[in-house]
Amino acid sequence: MKGFARWLVSHRVPVILLCLVLLVPSVLGMAATKTKYDLLYYLPQDLETVKGQQILLEDFGKGAFSLLVTEGMSLQDQEQMENALKKIPHVDSVIGYASVTKGMLPVEMIPGDIREKFQRGDCMLSAVFFDEGSSAEETMEAIQQVRKTAGEKCFVSGLSAVVTDTKQLVEEQEGIYVGIAVALCALVLMLTMDSFLLPLIFLCCIGVSILWNMGSNYFLGEISYITKAVAAVLQLGVTLDYSIFLWHSYKEQQALTESKDEAMAEAICQTFTSIIGSSLTTVAGFVSICFMSFTLGRDLGIVMSKGVILGVLGTVILLPCVIRVMDGLIEKTSHRPILPNVSGIGRFVARHYKLLCLVLVLIIFPAFYGYSNVNVYYDMSRVMPQNLLSVQANQKLENTFGMATTHLLLVDSDVSQKDVRDMAEEMRKVDGVQDVIGIDTLLGAGIPESILPPEVLRMVRSDRYQLMLINSSYVISSDEVNAQIDTLNGILKRYDQGGMLIGEAPCTKDLIACTNHDFTVVSLISIIAIFVIIMLVQKSISLPVLLVAVIELAIAANLCIPYYSGTKLPFVGPILISTIQLGATVDYAILMTTRYKQNRLSGMNKTEAVEKAVASSARSILVSGFGFFAATYGVGLYAKVDIISSMCRLIARGALLSVAVVLLLLPAVLLLLDKVIVHTTLDMKALR
Repeated sequence: MKGFARWLVSHRVPVILLCLVLLVPSVLGMAATKTKYDLLYYLPQDLETVKGQQILLEDFGKGAFSLLVTEGMSLQDQEQMENALKKIPHVDSVIGYASVTKGMLPVEMIPGDIREKFQRGDCMLSAVFFDEGSSAEETMEAIQQVRKTAGEKCFVSGLSAVVTDTKQLVEEQEGIYVGIAVALCALVLMLTMDSFLLPLIFLCCIGVSILWNMGSNYFLGEISYITKAVAAVLQLGVTLDYSIFLWHSYKEQQALTESKDEAMAEAICQTFTSIIGSSLTTVAGFVSICFMSFTLGRDLGIVMSKGVILGVLGTVILLPCVIRVMDGLIEKTSHRPILPNVSGIGRFVARHYKLLCLVLVLIIFPAFYGYSNVNVYYDMSRVMPQNLLSVQANQKLENTFGMATTHLLLVDSDVSQKDVRDMAEEMRKVDGVQDVIGIDTLLGAGIPESILPPEVLRMVRSDRYQLMLINSSYVISSDEVNAQIDTLNGILKRYDQGGMLIGEAPCTKDLIACTNHDFTVVSLISIIAIFVIIMLVQKSISLPVLLVAVIELAIAANLCIPYYSGTKLPFVGPILISTIQLGATVDYAILMTTRYKQNRLSGMNKTEAVEKAVASSARSILVSGFGFFAATYGVGLYAKVDIISSMCRLIARGALLSVAVVLLLLPAVLLLLDKVIVHTTLDMKALR
């Protein structure tokens, strides 16, 4: 490693040029990586609801669908509009009263109860089916064309419309997210470090490794919009420590070596050794979320694990070269750090450690109770900005037709029409069901099926299945709709064992079951993995327990705040935050504990060892924690997509809570349990 480090520093200009050349394929890879905006896409493929969506596409050529509410149109205008929609690329079919009857059957001839299914006042309802999935680029382009063709009097509702608006909103803000994170992080570093130029160098080098990471996503084929939006911000926050470690090591080595090149070579070796353990815990946290059955976790986990590894490489390869090239300018822009002397924290902890241990005990129950009972939501459309066209359309559909969601029913074609009618009648009696719509219910009693053109029949019947719609007044992810889905499935299976109830609400119900299971599995895996890493690094049985427990307390304190404040979190929030905060901030605890061990082994008593450990590590922990906070909090305040905003605010608050717990409570525990630590740590045998 030493030989490589010397070679690296002596060839710094070619190394910098090579790193910059690698940005070209990175940028091209970023541009070619597709983005998924439908979170239901990440459900396990073996679920019946997911299989049903595939059957819908294979048998009927229908992937996504939207319900259209038109306002103030005559029957003739409605028919013309529906016919025009059919010509839009990737619109598979349009089912509406006007186009189905081709205007041959006046509305006035239809019984009132049948008419209410597609007309309320001056509003009419029709369904548009697309030949691609909800988050396909082709579907989103078709949604835009439907809006243009239908005009201002038409409201396009449904998941595909929400996905389309989400894409537009996120793409407008992605660049701003990174700009906010960089600006606030640079400000914090300029105030807390000893140079105005150095933070900019840090951020530029981290930016290069971020581009390497995002470019390499090309080999994954596609990533989620959440991963795309937060990966750069997260990578900046979790890898910033490494740059700070390198700089501090370089400054120390300058006083011990004859040349700056030799000092940097030694700093590279020391930094690489010290951040291996640190980066392993962070990678372990991200790898653990890859075990989620809801594969959004794997998506984010793979990207962020790559990001940490590439961040380490950027720190030990690119950053040393840039610092050596810019050494003169760094010295000219040096200043005294504004961060005050923090050595007093150690004295405070040493004097009041028993009181601090009591505080720790007192906050355990309320913190973990709130953490275990935090409220989450699953319907993303309910927390989108109210001015979005899709949100307005969903509200129009609910207010006018009393429909909050629509289920799709796939029934075997061999089931007799009598059984289908009986089943539909039974389903109509289920609480919250507005109507069950098939060909016979659309036409009404006494109207022959032969009146329908063959192409219309093909829209709702295949060789294997017939398609029906169930309109529900219950909102997605509510207890009421989930109970309704269970009841409907019970009725369906009595008439057709192979029948399937699919759609956004049934998929969301499966999502709830998946993520409840994932939370337990992912938390357990991350704790075990990080426990093992700390045990091997610290050569101790007790220290991994203490360190993980302290950070878990910070996580519980973070996630209990929404519970006590009555705030709902997006469903992925608790899962991702619990692993990200553990993996990213346990480094603070490792640094503190390592200094404590070094001090004890050098002959200090436990009080002096803890006091000196806090004094020597507090500045690094504060700078790192404040930097992590700055990189995420501004994005959390600005983002208009709640799932991104909530995650960033949780991560930012978690960074500060971890800093507070590590600087105040962990040293108190080290003092209290010093004898236990000494007797359960291999390399502290001499102190027994």
